[in-house]
Amino acid sequence: VRVFEIGRAFRKRAEGGVVPGFEQPLLLGGLCAGAAAPEQWGLPARPVDFFDVKGDVEALFPPDALRFEKTAHPALHPGRAAAVLQDGRRIGSIGELHPRWAQKYELGAAPVVFELDLDAVLATPMPEFREVSRFPAVVRDIALVVPQDLSVRALRDTLEARAPAIVRDVRLFDLYQGKGLEPGQKSLAFRVVMQDTSRTLEDREVEAAVQALVEAARREFGAGLRG
Repeated sequence: VRVFEIGRAFRKRAEGGVVPGFEQPLLLGGLCAGAAAPEQWGLPARPVDFFDVKGDVEALFPPDALRFEKTAHPALHPGRAAAVLQDGRRIGSIGELHPRWAQKYELGAAPVVFELDLDAVLATPMPEFREVSRFPAVVRDIALVVPQDLSVRALRDTLEARAPAIVRDVRLFDLYQGKGLEPGQKSLAFRVVMQDTSRTLEDREVEAAVQALVEAARREFGAGLRG
């Protein structure tokens, strides 16, 4: 079940506003509960979770426009809540409803909720056209061993910032912790997609691009390739 509504929030400020002394931004709120997908033979039944709703929120904005950082919120579960940031500005919150509220209203499994600044949602630009390449994409996977406390976002930001022009996408597809790694380490595996719109890529430039990414991760975070 996905429920969305628009409401007005009242926040104290120094001056101005429709009500003197308060600002009244419009907010888009959502609540998601129940099964993540309709019952079917192709997928096992499971309840909707934080990452399902995070995907819903991201779909309201251009790709990679948002960041999610741990936060504390009186209505949300400790440790299962995040601030939603756009260009460094907080525009909302997302997380699992706090257990005390789920228990009080006899909800069973706690729903996942979010609240966003409606102005930020409405200001989202439409996607822009980009030429579709007639040449095949080249895909390489790299698994990097990094410190346990390193955030995926920080590593991915570095990879994207240092990526050569032929790199079209860098996406995390696997997280591993356990046997074969030293204590305090984890392995993050990224899928790197490379493509040019005017020609087929050569092996040497593909390998050079991959090495540039690995070197950037090593230099910034002491990362190494997983054996």
